[in-house]
Amino acid sequence: MKIFIDTADIDEIEEAYSWGILDGITTNPSLIKKAVEKLKNKGKKVDMEEYIKKICSIVEGPVSLEVRGIKAEEMVREGNILYEKFNDINDNIVIKIPVNTAFNENDEQFEGIKAIKELEETGIPTNATLIMAPEQALLAAKAGASYVSPFLGRVDDYIRSVKGIEYSKMDYWDFDASILMENKEREKKAENGYKVVSSVSYSDNGIYSGVHLVESIIRIFDSYSYDTEIIAASVRNARQVRLVAEMGVDIATIPFTVIKEMVSHYKTMEGMKKFTQDVVEEYSKLFE
Repeated sequence: MKIFIDTADIDEIEEAYSWGILDGITTNPSLIKKAVEKLKNKGKKVDMEEYIKKICSIVEGPVSLEVRGIKAEEMVREGNILYEKFNDINDNIVIKIPVNTAFNENDEQFEGIKAIKELEETGIPTNATLIMAPEQALLAAKAGASYVSPFLGRVDDYIRSVKGIEYSKMDYWDFDASILMENKEREKKAENGYKVVSSVSYSDNGIYSGVHLVESIIRIFDSYSYDTEIIAASVRNARQVRLVAEMGVDIATIPFTVIKEMVSHYKTMEGMKKFTQDVVEEYSKLFE
């Protein structure tokens, strides 16, 4: 599994790259805003073009940059601008396109899909973002997307919010537990009839968690041998990373804090203290 870092903070990118584990970078307007505000709070001015050029130069792997348009023609134009401005730096630009740019049900639903198809046909790689359902990932792959980014954390948030379950952003949501809770609630309500039972759900249209979303997309893509790579995105904790890695996901794009969480374990620290304390003088002399 490849590891991308999900940030636009150059300090975080450079430090993660120094660890020797980084294969790429994903950004979005929210992450860029956060990075810019950090610099402005330090009294620094930001030349956005030079800033992005710096990001592109750090890592040899893909760097996802997102468009801001809503209509297909806007996104294609902006995708071309980003690609022309920055791809020559390190030949690693991927254009991030929302799979569906609609704000409500009455808006055009396929602008993102159309933009993905047009950009890919001109040789510009795309990353279909804001994937919340396997069906969206399937359509993006059909349109030729180089990558799809299912949002694990946001799916977990949505399911828990709908069910009124309290949580903090970094909490792991266990889809096996959600199925168990659903089954127990169904058993309690079974005596009241089919309509009541069928209304019980701890899922979003049969998807029980963000990890379950990734599992479903992997099965679909494997079934039809799509070349599109799956990026597990909106990752909130190390356990999610482990589970999608077990499934064989192509890539996980991970926040800086979660990457640090992955290497930490209290028993490892305990072992280090013990080993260090037990070094005898004779062993120390080997290193002189």
